[in-house]
Amino acid sequence: MTDDSTALLTIGELARATGLAVRTIRYWSDEGALPPVARSAGGYRLYDAASVARLELIRTLRELGLGLDDVRRVLAGERTVAQVAAAHVAALDAQIRSLKVTRAVLSTVARRGSSAEETALMNKLARLSTAERQRIVDDFVEEIFHGLDTADPWIRERTRSLGADLPDDPTPEQVDAWVELAELLQDPDFRAAMRKMIEFNAADRAPGSPAGSSMWFLRRLVDLVGAARDRGVAPTDPEADAVLTELLGADTDRAAVLRRIDLGNEVARYRELTAVIKGEQEPPAYREEFAWVVAALKAWPGR
Repeated sequence: MTDDSTALLTIGELARATGLAVRTIRYWSDEGALPPVARSAGGYRLYDAASVARLELIRTLRELGLGLDDVRRVLAGERTVAQVAAAHVAALDAQIRSLKVTRAVLSTVARRGSSAEETALMNKLARLSTAERQRIVDDFVEEIFHGLDTADPWIRERTRSLGADLPDDPTPEQVDAWVELAELLQDPDFRAAMRKMIEFNAADRAPGSPAGSSMWFLRRLVDLVGAARDRGVAPTDPEADAVLTELLGADTDRAAVLRRIDLGNEVARYRELTAVIKGEQEPPAYREEFAWVVAALKAWPGR
């Protein structure tokens, strides 16, 4: 009951005044967040008007998800509400990121119909830190470029920069792409194919060639072949032989170029996956131009 001389409230009256359950108020009081201001003759806890305001603050902070330890620090003046809120925002952001990864993994598992073992591996790969993902990429790059000092450094850096930056808010497609990419990067056959591509590049690259010369060659191929196709030149036409000579040089081993293009088709999935992970539109593959070159190389294999 109310203590008339001091206008103090019992827990029951405090509960009726605030709409909170008695057991909740008692628990918060037991935990030191809402200490009674006095005891009645019968030993019951009593609270005053300031306790009502304190209780409302406790309820607000708890509804916002703060733990009782943080609530007690705020009530004791050890930390401000703003400081605790900022820390809680950071914790919530981390929790939200984790939940989004969980959702993405579960969506991928449901879509793939994954086994328990696949699900465990997928979850592990999806939750790797950026540094851990980068180590997988770096290990891959180190193996395929090892000892090839003449390889285009532009290709090396581009290969290293692709695929490790899974967003904080990944879509199921991005999680799926990263998991597939991580498995691909550790596949010995894929590493061998990529290594062979780098060896082709290193063998063709003249000493002292500037970084990015491989991209220059790609642009030249697209331009020359695009112009030939615009003129209506078919891969089997004699003019196609001249286009190949202009593109590759007169003494180039055309059979080796054809093998190189075949390898490029084999590793195309790598480029597709990295584009998905980065949330970018898949880079142009110039499939029609390369198909024209392949057909022309088969029609005009050279000597």
